[in-house]
Amino acid sequence: MRRTLAAVAIAAVALGGCKAKEAIDKAAIANDLDKRGTVDLMKEVANDKYTPPADGKLTDAQVQMYLKVREHEKDIAQVAKAEAQQHADAAKKAGDNSIGGLMEGIKTMSSAAQMVTADIRAAKDLHYNTQEYLWVKGQILAASVSAMTQQSTKAMNASMDAGYAQAKKAYDEAKDEQTKKVYADMLANMEKSKQEMQQNQEKQDPAIEYNRQLLSKYENALNALTNEMAKWEDKKGEAQKSMDQYQQNVNKAVEDAKKGQ
Repeated sequence: MRRTLAAVAIAAVALGGCKAKEAIDKAAIANDLDKRGTVDLMKEVANDKYTPPADGKLTDAQVQMYLKVREHEKDIAQVAKAEAQQHADAAKKAGDNSIGGLMEGIKTMSSAAQMVTADIRAAKDLHYNTQEYLWVKGQILAASVSAMTQQSTKAMNASMDAGYAQAKKAYDEAKDEQTKKVYADMLANMEKSKQEMQQNQEKQDPAIEYNRQLLSKYENALNALTNEMAKWEDKKGEAQKSMDQYQQNVNKAVEDAKKGQ
């Protein structure tokens, strides 16, 4: 595999351009994966120490660090994933019960582990404190999940407002006290649910709101979650397509609710 990548790199250099650089970068990554396994990487990570700020708030520099690591992580994960697939194919060809198949199976698991730890390796390659990076990543993912929750809450609020408006209209048009009481109870329950939702929103950690706003300066706050999901997609672009569809569904739900009021 290493010789193949090296040969590809040499061929690409002859062609010139971006493909040459990409091939050389992949060859360098493959060489590093071969020399520095996951166990070696974890030993290096153990030496890093970091004390997170008490307020849980990110800085611009930390968000920029995360974005740089994420970009390099993609390159590492692509190489590790390609190697895992190659070893898996070789294991299947050799036979799962054969010695050769067993060895290739072990190599498949090793490459899979390298794919999972690609972000930590990327942070090390870029000379960042891996413990700080892991904390930053956790804060950013929390902010991204919060942004997704906010989208869902927006749709739920719109739906509740539409339902309340319809129930209020029915209450106002009711001709007898019994019917009025039914709708009055319904309106009271809706009010209670809305207040509970509002209270839950107010209880949210202020650091998450701050970090979400900071992240939004650089990209859509949902991108962090989308990129995390994309690591496990079988077909490139599936995670982004799924997230785009989710946002379209939320927007449609809000619009439909407004029309129903």
